[in-house]
Amino acid sequence: MKLRILGCSGGIGNGAQTTAMLLDGDVLIDAGTGVGNLTLDELIAIDHIFVTHAHLDHIACIPFLIDTVGSLRTQPVTIHATQATLATLESHLFNWQLWPDFTKIPNSSSPYMRYEALALGDVTDLNGRRIIPLPANHVVPTVGYQLDSGRASLIFTGDTTTNPALWPIANQIENLKYLIIESAFCNQKRDIAIRSKHLCPSLLAEELEKFERDADIYISHLKPGEADVTMAEIQHSIARFKPRRLENNQSFEF
Repeated sequence: MKLRILGCSGGIGNGAQTTAMLLDGDVLIDAGTGVGNLTLDELIAIDHIFVTHAHLDHIACIPFLIDTVGSLRTQPVTIHATQATLATLESHLFNWQLWPDFTKIPNSSSPYMRYEALALGDVTDLNGRRIIPLPANHVVPTVGYQLDSGRASLIFTGDTTTNPALWPIANQIENLKYLIIESAFCNQKRDIAIRSKHLCPSLLAEELEKFERDADIYISHLKPGEADVTMAEIQHSIARFKPRRLENNQSFEF
């Protein structure tokens, strides 16, 4: 499996793009603004989108992607998410008011897009690639994902704060190679992080005390304008893990 980071920022501007990751050319993990950097051929090749949650920075490009490629494909793009997230997309986005309902275009029997509900622990097997929703703790229903090639696994936590349900699962993944975890705010904004159910470096340090695997750790969702400060605080507080900043166009093979 090869995962390419299209966007991993908590905002936009000066090259920053919001969360989107391309797996093996045909699967998106979230579809934030980073999707906009793909070529038309790359967009047409996307068969599946696994959504962590319905916040705009993680779904912004789904409407434009479907509108762009729908008539150029022979099969619908499948949107995988929890039932709660799918209900939000259906009610508040693809509702004919904010955007057309592409599950009914050009007609219900041959749509450009289809929904597929998933739940925690469900395994979606795409030709030997296992994608498994993991618990997350955010202000709306949210999941993370384990991507498992068989040889190795990567965990993407999605947007989350203190999340005791995740670590017993993560600690049992024997082939875990990479952990991508967020820190949306610096320590000065710990109160905002707590209220918005994100992490900051001090909260992240507390969380990683529960992590028992030897995996490479990458930090996502850094806010433009304070990313350097936040990373410095992270590297000071969890130095033993040697955390690194996730970057656009970075690739992971596992």
